[in-house]
Amino acid sequence: MVNAPLRPTTPRIPPLAPEDQDAQARELLGGVDGDAVASNIFATLVRHPGLFRRWLPFGGKLLAGRLSPRNRELAILRTGWLCRSEYEWGQHVLLARRAAIVDEEIARVRQGPDAGGWTELETALLRAADELHDGACIGDDTWSVLAAHLDERQLIEVPMLIGHYHLVAFTLNSLGVRREPGVPGFDG
Repeated sequence: MVNAPLRPTTPRIPPLAPEDQDAQARELLGGVDGDAVASNIFATLVRHPGLFRRWLPFGGKLLAGRLSPRNRELAILRTGWLCRSEYEWGQHVLLARRAAIVDEEIARVRQGPDAGGWTELETALLRAADELHDGACIGDDTWSVLAAHLDERQLIEVPMLIGHYHLVAFTLNSLGVRREPGVPGFDG
């Protein structure tokens, strides 16, 4: 395994300031949920309007997909942790809390599927995140557990969700997107 490079300590591509936004950027950002807590990711990615225009609906669909909010957020948190994406982790800590995931469980996500205290499905979702991260495929044993609990659409959604949040983590880490004030990091 290659040693992970250090993360940038400042943005490599800064968020587009409101005064620098043209009509297209304002229109694209107008389609974002007015949640100012996640403004840096959107104001950075809108610098590539063509990608932003296509990416935003896909990400939105996954956030409103077939998996329950709890299951979705557990998988995303595990992915953010594995990718060492502090921005992704912090944003999804906030979303996890809204999905009634308590801080003790959020902390336990770091330990992974073998930490204990998870349901059979939750264990399989965390393991799926680990297997996709490490080997780019959900193994047969994990898949069998997922298939016992999820319908066909949800099964398709699991690797799509985890893969999407790898893409997001890779981008956030590489661009140096900073957390907004009040968004927790790995230490909180």
